[in-house]
Amino acid sequence: MELISPTVIISLGCLALFLLLQRKNLRRPPCIRGWIPWIGVGFEFGKAPLEFIEKARIKYGPIFTVFAMGNRMTFVTEEEGINVFLKSKKIDFELAVQNIVYHTASIPKNVFLALHEKLYIMLKGKMGTVNLHQFTGQLTEELHEQLENLGTHGTMDLNNLVRHLLYPVTVNTLFNKSWFPTNKKKIKEFHQYFQAYDEDFEYGSQLPECLLRNWSKSKKWFLELFEKNIPDIKACKSAKINSMTLLQATLDIVETETSKENSPNYGLLLLWASLSNAVPIAFWTLAYVLSHPDIHKAIMEGISSVFGKAGKDKIKVSEDDLEKLILIKWCVLEAIRLQAPGVITRKVVKPVEILNYIIPSGDLLMLSPFWLHRNPKYFPEPELFKPERWKKANLEKHSFLDCFMAFGSGKFQCPGRWFALLEVQMCVILVLYKYDCSLLDPLPKQSSLHLVGVPQPEGQCRIEYKQRI
Repeated sequence: MELISPTVIISLGCLALFLLLQRKNLRRPPCIRGWIPWIGVGFEFGKAPLEFIEKARIKYGPIFTVFAMGNRMTFVTEEEGINVFLKSKKIDFELAVQNIVYHTASIPKNVFLALHEKLYIMLKGKMGTVNLHQFTGQLTEELHEQLENLGTHGTMDLNNLVRHLLYPVTVNTLFNKSWFPTNKKKIKEFHQYFQAYDEDFEYGSQLPECLLRNWSKSKKWFLELFEKNIPDIKACKSAKINSMTLLQATLDIVETETSKENSPNYGLLLLWASLSNAVPIAFWTLAYVLSHPDIHKAIMEGISSVFGKAGKDKIKVSEDDLEKLILIKWCVLEAIRLQAPGVITRKVVKPVEILNYIIPSGDLLMLSPFWLHRNPKYFPEPELFKPERWKKANLEKHSFLDCFMAFGSGKFQCPGRWFALLEVQMCVILVLYKYDCSLLDPLPKQSSLHLVGVPQPEGQCRIEYKQRI
């Protein structure tokens, strides 16, 4: 009897292993790979990522994988995939964002993983619904102060107007009253550097800094600014109980658990998180309201019924006032629904099954709130600005509409969501109370260049404002 040679046995074994792997691969979702090693379809994806995602969903179905810049990103768009994203213990948030945090704020991965949960609990507590009343007075005062700088009338790009209001208001409230510059030259410098850092934040999270000269310069400018000012920020504490600002409480944890070397980095990360979404949310809310005359009229009637018709008084806005002006909160939430982040992400740590596909460990599992909010199955007439749809949400119990994912989900849902909603509501109230406003340009489209955070407007949107007499 002739024996089978070792070479044949090894060849058959390799063939069997190959077929087994192929069979397993057949259970993976459709993959859009491209032909360039490591880059994959990165260039095509980066040109217009939101459009790329929707075209891929139409072509490949409710689950598909995109290979770009060395990453396998598996997108889920229907119930089963969404449920896995929200509830599975086989996926992880912290591991998904640790590289982003390292590249954008130079926070070492081990430091981030050690501190994230402690910082999250602190942020969630200080900005939770129970403590919101502590911010209303200061937010009102800060907004009045910045509105004074706008003068009695003018014409301005609405996005720039909101930036000039909310950059100092947010920093003075959450960081330190004396930290934001008051000199015009320094204010302009702050705006330029932050906008450069924010605009290319997504690219900075993935590409070497040497390819992003302006972004890298902005990042270093802010790190140096924090390093210079942190001693003064820490020293400026009130004698009142629980009166530490958000930045002071953050620095307290960072320096207790690690070292002072990480303080500027966490200052930069907190600054970006505080400003990057609140500003465009306020822009879109005002833009939608002013471009819908019936809604604008209803809001003005509500403001007049609560505060009177004149716009010269420095009114105080209380929690009771906000409850009476619920339409404004609906408008904020509807603007967020329409302009939600392009993606939120988790990392697959153990293979997980979705719709008979196996998603391997190491993949980034991606959910697109932007497109989920445009699915008519969950939001009828999804392209329309319809604040009244929020009547169905149980906002008194701080519950949003089903499948509303703008603030993320699960254990690490955005801890600052309630503060952001409060700040934008108060901004809208005080702007519309003080000024008669009208848009001079059509409502712009959202930029399709970025996936992280609330989309910025594509092009200008000028506003004319006149103080009410």
